[in-house]
Amino acid sequence: MSEIIDWSKLAEVEKIKYDSNYLRGTLKESLADPVTGAIANDDTQISKFHGIYQQHDRDLEKERKRQKLEPAFSFLIRVRLPGGVTSAAQWLQMDALADTHANGTLKLTTRQAFQLHGVIKKKLKATIQGINAALLDTIAACGDVNRNVMSHANPAESALHAEVYQLAGDLSAHLMPRTSAYHEIWLDKQKVADSKEEIEPIYGNRYLPRKFKIGVAIPPYNDVDIFSQDLGFIAIEEQGQLVGYNVTAGGGLGSTFGIPEAYPRLADVIGFCTPEQAVEVAEKIVLVQKDNGDRTNRKQARLKYTIDRNGLDWFKAEVNQYLGYDLQPARPFNFSRNGDRYGWKKGEDGKWSLNLFIEGGRVKDSETVKLKTALREVAEKVKDAQFILTGNQNLIIGNTQEKDKVNRILKKYGVWPLQLSGLRQNMIACVALNTCGLAFAEAERYLPTLISKIELILEEHGLLKQEIVIRMTGCPNGCGRPYLAEIGFIGKSLGHYNLYLGGNFNGTRLNTLYKETLSEDEILAELRPIIADYADNRQEGEGFGDFVIRKGYVKETKEGKDFKH
Repeated sequence: MSEIIDWSKLAEVEKIKYDSNYLRGTLKESLADPVTGAIANDDTQISKFHGIYQQHDRDLEKERKRQKLEPAFSFLIRVRLPGGVTSAAQWLQMDALADTHANGTLKLTTRQAFQLHGVIKKKLKATIQGINAALLDTIAACGDVNRNVMSHANPAESALHAEVYQLAGDLSAHLMPRTSAYHEIWLDKQKVADSKEEIEPIYGNRYLPRKFKIGVAIPPYNDVDIFSQDLGFIAIEEQGQLVGYNVTAGGGLGSTFGIPEAYPRLADVIGFCTPEQAVEVAEKIVLVQKDNGDRTNRKQARLKYTIDRNGLDWFKAEVNQYLGYDLQPARPFNFSRNGDRYGWKKGEDGKWSLNLFIEGGRVKDSETVKLKTALREVAEKVKDAQFILTGNQNLIIGNTQEKDKVNRILKKYGVWPLQLSGLRQNMIACVALNTCGLAFAEAERYLPTLISKIELILEEHGLLKQEIVIRMTGCPNGCGRPYLAEIGFIGKSLGHYNLYLGGNFNGTRLNTLYKETLSEDEILAELRPIIADYADNRQEGEGFGDFVIRKGYVKETKEGKDFKH
């Protein structure tokens, strides 16, 4: 133990990280323990840095307790996938691993990454080795480090896509932990570090105070929800060329019921940098947070609180000092939406990309839609296609010359084309129950059903095609970015949700609590008159979120500190 650090004043995880010997902990011993399906308590924290969350099946919890059995433990594995791009071969490998090592499904996350669910402990190592065999990995997909870097998804929508995707990869690589622990534990590489030598030039021996998220956007599309990120880069184009990036900092959507000092916050635009400066700017902002973030209280440890605690002017000055030069003034930009644009689009290079709707981001076969089978066949037969995960839990079959072949396959399995309401095509739902230990209520398994009932109201008023952003999470931690939705639901208890209104269609405004702890019948009763009013009295081009603020249903939330649950 250090004689300088007073561990009693710090969050417990800080010492766990310090004592882990650069993320090794006792993971090898935990994996080898045959007595339990779980890993040791401290290792549950360290395993996150390796892309793993320990969970258990909450649907079985009461019965297993009755039988005096330990919980039905399993693990979520998250793949690090900067920019969301995979090859057909990588898609096939993930598809196969889902069947042989997980629960048979793939989850496409809101950070453009894969998640495998239901992996039991004895299959963890083989699963991670299988992921690495496809030239993918899971390191830094979770934990107190920079996580998966998001970027604009559709290569057909902007000639800047290749440069922005490259930046996402460069940022991810530069901010990767340097410890060899991952390769030793999962890939059987020889151990090379036995002591507390300085092997983490950016992170040090305690890494960051909390998680850190980065996104790169290309206006007019805000499909990465740039203002929800700790750090964002907004591509600035002049005369068809990328001239640099506006830099944003201080976003983050996690909050906690009953703790008003834990709140969602949107990032501020703090300046402009050239493309050559972007990686350095990211590193220095990470270092400012590492050196100044709150390590005593994890609910106050994100960059957003560091900025609010010290002031935005202080933060800008610190960043400039760390850089040794000043960021330039920000340049004009405009966002039109934060959802995906579905269907085929032809890029300037003549290649086609198809944005597909994936309900809840869950790739599986149902009785009517054989989605997983269809995508497997596309990957097998359309070798030139890329499979690009979007930040809205959807999938792009991208950069292909074989549009007709893709269409035939998808049509055969009932996947495409689909008739979707404007509400459903702008949905996001986190996993929530049955596996997330933080969830108070359902989300992924319930939101489609609720949307079907809201659609009946929309149809009554001729609004079925009206695009409205709707999002649901099982708790207030913000994984599905519910605070940016025009209609947001956050689980309060089983079958009951807080209803939030007033986000906007381009992801630049937080929503506001409208009613608390509503049942389904109460949700529909509250929305029905508002939807009717919107149908009759909206202005031309007025979005639903803008309307509810103009009509006074809720007041605009202008600062994260003003947000109330």
